[in-house]
Formats: sequence, structure tokens, C-alpha cells
Amino acid sequence: MSRSALSANCHGPVPPQSPVILSVPHAGRDYPAALLAAIRVPVTALLALEDRHADLLALAARGAETALIQRPARAWIDLNRAEHERDPKLDDGADLARQPAMSAKLRSGLGLIPRRLANVGEIWGKRLSDADVTARIVADHRPYHGALADLLAAAHARFGVAVLLDIHSMPPIGPPGEAAQIVFGDRFGKSARPRFVARLEAEAEAAGIAHALNSPYSGGHILDRHARPAGGIHAVQIEFDRSLYLDSVLESPGPGFAATAALLRQMIAAVTDEAIASTSALAAE
Repeated sequence: MSRSALSANCHGPVPPQSPVILSVPHAGRDYPAALLAAIRVPVTALLALEDRHADLLALAARGAETALIQRPARAWIDLNRAEHERDPKLDDGADLARQPAMSAKLRSGLGLIPRRLANVGEIWGKRLSDADVTARIVADHRPYHGALADLLAAAHARFGVAVLLDIHSMPPIGPPGEAAQIVFGDRFGKSARPRFVARLEAEAEAAGIAHALNSPYSGGHILDRHARPAGGIHAVQIEFDRSLYLDSVLESPGPGFAATAALLRQMIAAVTDEAIASTSALAAE
């Protein structure tokens, strides 16, 4: 993996020195000039697509783990969508034969290239060419997923197991004290063994933070693409309510940032312990 070829930042050792790999695909705050020239809305309207400062949260929690963090904004290209999830209402290269049943996200305008936002409307001033979107796939989407696959393979080769924690943030989904403030996603049991999810849930429980599993977020393309539990590669998406770690207007790190980073650190440590224990048990058999 060439770090210089990535539009993402790779933090930590390569090859990894931990079985846990962190991914932050939606916190990018770089808005390419080509995007700024093509949108019909103020760039500030696109901030709603960001997992605002989830990268800072992951970096504050990171120890020896290797983390992959995307720099370009999600509005440019969404790494948590498959290459074929191209919107026919926006993208001249969309191939309906590859997606006979479009996902709810794609139908709502949140495909590989986000097309529209609630309360904002259409993002782009005109349709995007096949060449434009393909260039983004080649420059950003494929290198990120290639680097992530390499990191997981290297961690698995060293430890016999690898666990991807895909870090995201979400707007508050209900009144404080009533709604979950952390949502774990394991694709309804398909992307990770239950023991890893249980360790994550236990840390949220110990911190007194309401949490949920797979509702309303079960994970996306990153988990589908990289998780192979039967082969020893597990993946869990973690969504943090932004009010846990941002200020009152959900724009900058707030008074809860340190505590939330500490909680994520505890989650990483718990999953690391579970990963190492699982391989030790196998070796003893």
C-alpha cells in the first residue's frame, strides 16, 4: 500500500501492530475545486453529509491501532456505497442493469455520489458525466478500499484475526435519555461474530449510554465488502450521536469530547482483548 497514492490519511504502523483497524470514511472536510464549481447550493449546506469531526474522535482514541481516514468530503464520493450504486437521475454512467432493485438510500438521492439532501434539495447544477464519476472511483473509492483490504489482510496474517471498527456519527435520533446515542451495526449478524458486538455493547452499558443494534443503522458497503467472519475478518459499524462529543450547535468538539474518546478507547481495548483471546483459545485446542 502506497500512502502517497491515497486520498486518505493512514495513521499508525504499516503493517498493523494490532488486530483492530479503524476506518473513518465520512468525516472528510476537503472540498475539491471541481466540486465547488459544480454545485448549486452553498458549500455549507453539504456539511450535513459529514460525520462531523468523527476523525478527531477516532484519532484521540487511537493507540497502537492503524486508522484509515478519508480526506475528501462525502459529497465528492461516498466510500460506504458500492461502485455500482450510481444515481440515474444524476450520473450519465449509471447502469440500471447492475442495480435492478435500487436501495432506499440510492432512491432518496444518497448513492455513490450524493444527489440531494433533505431540506436542501438537489446538490449539483447539472448532470455528471460517466468519465467524471469514473475518475472519482479510480482516484478515491478504489484506493481506499484497496488500502483497507491490505490492512485487514496484514492484521489477519499476524494475529490470525482482524476486526474493523468503522467509525461514524449520527444526528440525535430522539429525545435525550430516551433514544440510543450509540448504534452498533453488524449487518444483522452477518459481518461479525456476536462476541465482538457483545464486548462493544458492554462498554456502552458500563458508561451508562443508551445503545442499539442495527436500528436505525446496520452498516453499509464497507462492512459488506470487507467482513468475512468465517475467515476471521470481522467488522462492526459504530455510530456516535454527535451531541455526545460536539458543542451545542454540533459543529466543533464540545465538552463531551474527551469522555466520548475515552469510551471509544475502551471499546477498542475490549475488542482487542476479545480478538487475542479468541486466537489464543484456538491455539490451545
